[in-house]
Amino acid sequence: IPCLRSPRNPEQKIIKRVIALEGDIIKTIGYKKKYVKVPHGHIWVEGDHHGHSFDSNAFGPVSLGLLHARATHILWPPQRWQKLQPMLPPERRPLHREQE
Repeated sequence: IPCLRSPRNPEQKIIKRVIALEGDIIKTIGYKKKYVKVPHGHIWVEGDHHGHSFDSNAFGPVSLGLLHARATHILWPPQRWQKLQPMLPPERRPLHREQE
């Protein structure tokens, strides 16, 4: 789960789930295009709260240059301490993945 600089405000850091990699075709949720092929050097990221998340459905594919770190755990609040699982919801898998 990457931590990246917001495409709209580079001073802000956001944590999102990677949904698609470069070359993948993804069905979007409310983006200006229904389907997007993620361009070279970019990823498609989404938050867990569809429709209420500032993510690629709002700003499009994200440049890999904005990646800052990788989130591995939730530390705060203490009752939510846990290791983050790299899980991709089945309904958000890419429609097509380019072969390398």
